[in-house]
Amino acid sequence: MSAPRLEIDLDKIRHNARTLVARLAGRGIWVTGVTKATLGSPAVAGALLSAGVKVLGDSRIENIEALRRARVPASMILLRAPMLSQATRVVAHADVSFNTEIDVIRALSSAAQASGRRHGVVLMVELGDLREGIMPGDLEHAARETLGLPNIALRGIGTNLACRSGVSPDARNMAELSALADSLDAALGQRVGIVSGGNSANLDWALGAADTGRINNLRLGESILLGREPLRRSPIDGLHCDAISLVAEVIESSTKPSRPWGTLAETAFGTPPPSADRGDASQVIFALGRQDTDPEGLHAPPGIAILGASSDHLVADSGHDRLSVGAEIRFQLDYSALLHAMTSPFVAKIMRTPAHAEPHDRPRRDLPRGILPRAGRIGAPRSVVSRPHV
Repeated sequence: MSAPRLEIDLDKIRHNARTLVARLAGRGIWVTGVTKATLGSPAVAGALLSAGVKVLGDSRIENIEALRRARVPASMILLRAPMLSQATRVVAHADVSFNTEIDVIRALSSAAQASGRRHGVVLMVELGDLREGIMPGDLEHAARETLGLPNIALRGIGTNLACRSGVSPDARNMAELSALADSLDAALGQRVGIVSGGNSANLDWALGAADTGRINNLRLGESILLGREPLRRSPIDGLHCDAISLVAEVIESSTKPSRPWGTLAETAFGTPPPSADRGDASQVIFALGRQDTDPEGLHAPPGIAILGASSDHLVADSGHDRLSVGAEIRFQLDYSALLHAMTSPFVAKIMRTPAHAEPHDRPRRDLPRGILPRAGRIGAPRSVVSRPHV
């Protein structure tokens, strides 16, 4: 079998998704299943839908287009604010998009008019992480502008935390988002449908004792795929942390000094060279490098210590065990390593699922409030699509 390769256990992903969907439903929160770390994989999307996820989200319109080509039967949200240059594609393939700029929403309106479609908009609010979002004091104005545009439906508001600056979701900022929804209700004379509190980093708050207020949606990717919460990378009780693993092959195994010799300068990637002299070591090289994954995000099995990496080589100390050339070792990944490995064309992607696994159910009609069913042009009957093979 080809290496390096990602081995993706769809049954474990399905279990993780089903567990989180059930836990959050008890708190009045529905889940957007995020497919971006898997490049919009139809197989992973099918596992999410069969687990009770009703809506899929992705940051790249290219991934959403791939899901549409695979005829995955779900409503889809573009999670990153659309580029002006892609407004027509966004309207054609995404039911809803997250937005912060009125000029972009105007472009979406024009594209929707031209195609006879109706496009949903969620306005993102800045609550401290300083990635994207409308400042709270400007939200009402943006909402009124959005409501005035033809072929555009204001579907709700949302925020993103714990990403650029690591600001944790908590009772204070989640209460602020709820208060903003209440304020918009009063100002606009209509109820805000979607109130999206954030991503996997929200789980500690959402499943804790605090009142969830108006928050009725979370966008979950990392917690489903890797079974961990992002704030401390801690395993989530009851979830699989090994649903995805990275397998690499040994291409050199030898005994070498642990300390380099000669005049030292910067390494190829600017990292400091090793300095400690630990004597001779059992050094192995894997056919895996920075062009394939993020080496700092790999977790080796017990007995193997990662020493460093270049573009194409991962160097490790195998301790007392001398690994043979051609041997394969399985690494666990964090989110960064997964994202890089999934994007690399040099890493094979192997989907695994039990032979008895059933295809996911047909899409449910009871979509969360504020989500448009996929209906194509305005007035057209809802299209019937086949289920993807999982």
